[in-house]
Amino acid sequence: MSLNNKQLRFLRAQAHAMKPVVLIGGAGLTDNVVNEINHALDDHELIKVRVNADDREDKKNMIQSITHQTEATHVQSIGHIGIFYRQNKKDPKIELPK
Repeated sequence: MSLNNKQLRFLRAQAHAMKPVVLIGGAGLTDNVVNEINHALDDHELIKVRVNADDREDKKNMIQSITHQTEATHVQSIGHIGIFYRQNKKDPKIELPK
């Protein structure tokens, strides 16, 4: 899903007060973690994920992998936190501006 700048700003504002719902620890991005992220995206549509990686390149690769495996949109990254959005096809909860 491709989002315009107005929609990205809206999602960043919505995510500002949120806490991370999934934490990626020392084991990295396992299948169980991807399943948890998928489940959280189905429930909430917009989530924060804390990526504990040693260097920036590992963190960047994990965020790209999450985006690819979950088919979500990467909204923003700040520090170790990544914000992801995927619209729920059956029961959309967030209405994006046009």
